[in-house]
Amino acid sequence: MGAYPQETPHNFHIFETVASTNQTLWQLLEGNAPPKTVAIATQQTAGRGQWGRHWQSAPGGLYLSLALSPNLPTQLAAGLTLCSAWGIATALRDKGIPVWLKWPNDLVLSGRKLGGILTETRVQQGKIAKAVVGVGINWANSVPETGINLHSFLGNNPVSPITSLEILAAVTLMGIVSGYEYWQREGIENLLPAYENLLTNMGQKVTVDGQAGVVVGVGASGELRVQICQKGVATGVEISVEPGTISLGYR
Repeated sequence: MGAYPQETPHNFHIFETVASTNQTLWQLLEGNAPPKTVAIATQQTAGRGQWGRHWQSAPGGLYLSLALSPNLPTQLAAGLTLCSAWGIATALRDKGIPVWLKWPNDLVLSGRKLGGILTETRVQQGKIAKAVVGVGINWANSVPETGINLHSFLGNNPVSPITSLEILAAVTLMGIVSGYEYWQREGIENLLPAYENLLTNMGQKVTVDGQAGVVVGVGASGELRVQICQKGVATGVEISVEPGTISLGYR
């Protein structure tokens, strides 16, 4: 990605503990906080992932939310998650950290979950008037067996590209905004190949409604593209799988 974003986040609100940074940021927006406002907390008591799942938010992790004003048709909403995930992963990779993506919204490092993204929107007259991109990244917090934290991965390397939670927050925010600007500038048709290049699920074997298949990509609405196979041979028939309908797990 390389270039710095044209507009950087401003108007920071930092909290010790909140229920969730997304919820807190929506409250700030209701009080007329401007776009690019950021809410950051050292701990969340009711952090959420995609589809309402609980997100562990122990002290030591990065928990932040960024407000945007896309003014885009609602059918493009999936692009917010895809561009944010790709932007953050790319920003971390630019720092020498080999982060990958797991469909649709997980950040993956060494085959384990490093973080996740939750985007929420408010619609007016058929367009996305406001959006909040929430991010949780494991820095030095405790993690489950399928997770990894960045501090442990980097070790005590004195020349580590990221040496503090504050630097991680800055890199993450730059990644969100850079990914968002790339999506707005280049369109979903260019974002999708870039996203798929970092997708760990490409080529993964899955079962959908009893049918065996293999992941071949992601569609413009954020759906997973799966090619059906019979006896291990691709049939040429492709189906779409909506987010939340299957679990791809960690291999």
